[in-house]
Amino acid sequence: MGIRTIWALLMMMIMMMMIIEVESSLHRVGGGKYNWKPDVNFSDWANQQRFYSGDWLYFGFDRTHHNILQVNKSSYEQCVDNDFIFNVTRGGRDVFQLLQPKPYYFICGRGYCLRGMKLAVNVLPQPPPSTPTVPIISTSTANTLIIDSNAFTSIATTFLTSFIFKALYFD
Repeated sequence: MGIRTIWALLMMMIMMMMIIEVESSLHRVGGGKYNWKPDVNFSDWANQQRFYSGDWLYFGFDRTHHNILQVNKSSYEQCVDNDFIFNVTRGGRDVFQLLQPKPYYFICGRGYCLRGMKLAVNVLPQPPPSTPTVPIISTSTANTLIIDSNAFTSIATTFLTSFIFKALYFD
């Protein structure tokens, strides 16, 4: 692969990152690195968070003692672990992406749910992107120019595409 091709691919990746406007966050369940354990108030922790579609939950735990099961509301409330939706457990430092705006329920099986190892999160839709304002100061009057983020993305995409096309075919 030539240097121009690599450069063009790099620019394409940057362009794609600019187009994707969904922002996601990583939430460490319980607030720490290894906090999926008994005697942590996961309800208090979840109530202090704001979860959006696309966000990730990070569970850190001892997999020889604990697991993470995605369950329905009824199983969550009654700590029933035999009819789970998905077993999130992989290795003790596991992640789960909250893809849809809806409530999600997680419990630890093996009897630990009854000791408080359960988590309910309400996932909200991604908020609309805010419209940035760019001040323009002229000598006669001060004006404010509002640039729509979609317009900025379109301009940047056009510029980068032109640059990549030129780099690949005309140099």
